[in-house]
Amino acid sequence: MESSKNRYPSVKEINDYDRIRIVKEIFSTITGKYDFLNHFLSLRRDVAWRRFTVEQMRFFNTYRFLDVATGTSDLAIEAALQYPDIQVIGLDFVRQMLDQGMKKIESKGLSTRIDLIKGDALHIPLPDKSFDAAGVAFGIRNIPDKIRALTELRRVVVPRGQVLVLEMTFPRIPCFRQFYDLYLNRILPLLARVFSPNPDAYYYLGESIMNFPSVKGFALMMKDAGLVDVEVYTLTLGICHLFIGHKP
Repeated sequence: MESSKNRYPSVKEINDYDRIRIVKEIFSTITGKYDFLNHFLSLRRDVAWRRFTVEQMRFFNTYRFLDVATGTSDLAIEAALQYPDIQVIGLDFVRQMLDQGMKKIESKGLSTRIDLIKGDALHIPLPDKSFDAAGVAFGIRNIPDKIRALTELRRVVVPRGQVLVLEMTFPRIPCFRQFYDLYLNRILPLLARVFSPNPDAYYYLGESIMNFPSVKGFALMMKDAGLVDVEVYTLTLGICHLFIGHKP
């Protein structure tokens, strides 16, 4: 499904197959500026959110962490830096993102501790009970079958292991909602047009945030995927949330 001038259709107008195809295209075309735009457009709050997420991780059995939809590997790198005794695997289905991530891993001297593999979050090519923790940062909103992805994350962690999901959400505070709506739909695309080789991608990514389930709704999805003791952390006035579920 193509649109004129590289504009992407609404999240609500496309089927799962086309949505996955569009996501692959988007992330393969913005790779070079992806880190810069993430930091710039979030005022570097994304760095603090990832750090907070990693601080909640607990390693007690395998001492291994899986970062699904790893992108350019920021979450994988932060985990390896905070926990010198663990091994990390990052998984993504966009080769360009993995290539960029590997450059960062090598520059930080972490290539013996972080492995990157190409794969699908709905069919993780790794055995059951392989990790103490598995996570996804800013990626699950782009996966149509979220319960399937959460079930796969649960499968690969050990009993009592964690599934951590860090995701952008639409805030509930009324006056801030209005500002954030303006930011996502007007300001962000204008800034992206200056810096990004594919600025229309940011219309789609902004809409994907607005169409993400409610905080309560996503917590229920985690429970439906077989996770228990789900914890929810509200970050930066509700524009981001961390969800942590545990495998029984």
